[in-house]
Amino acid sequence: MKARGLTALALAIGLALGPAAAAQSPCAPTKADMEGPFYTAGAPRRESTGRGFVVAGAVKSAPSCAPVEGARVEWWQANPGGTYDDAHRGSLLTGMGGAYHFETDFPPPYSGRPSHVHFKVFAPGHRALTTQLYPKAGQTQATFDLVLVKE
Repeated sequence: MKARGLTALALAIGLALGPAAAAQSPCAPTKADMEGPFYTAGAPRRESTGRGFVVAGAVKSAPSCAPVEGARVEWWQANPGGTYDDAHRGSLLTGMGGAYHFETDFPPPYSGRPSHVHFKVFAPGHRALTTQLYPKAGQTQATFDLVLVKE
């Protein structure tokens, strides 16, 4: 009975707001995460910093989810030995639909930290975003959309 009441209430709210509200797709900004001490600006442009772990996604603008073409996506991570090096830093520009794609080595856990890849994203008219992706052990690919906030 309680579940039916909530469903009826949700339906009533949807009908009251009309079809435009139902068609809207709010796009929450990506949560910021720590940059860490190993970020170096100006990562070289490349689409590979290793092999075996593919990361793809799109850069979007909140709240509309409009794609952001030409955004600069930088990433850096620890190498398979657990230390940071220049070979595991890269950057690229998003293409059509805000899409990006790169391949790297699977990031190892180190010093009590879980496996992670750092990201920093820059796009005109948007605030820079620094965040991290935390893949699971054995994962070979990840989809990671990056949603920016307008300035």
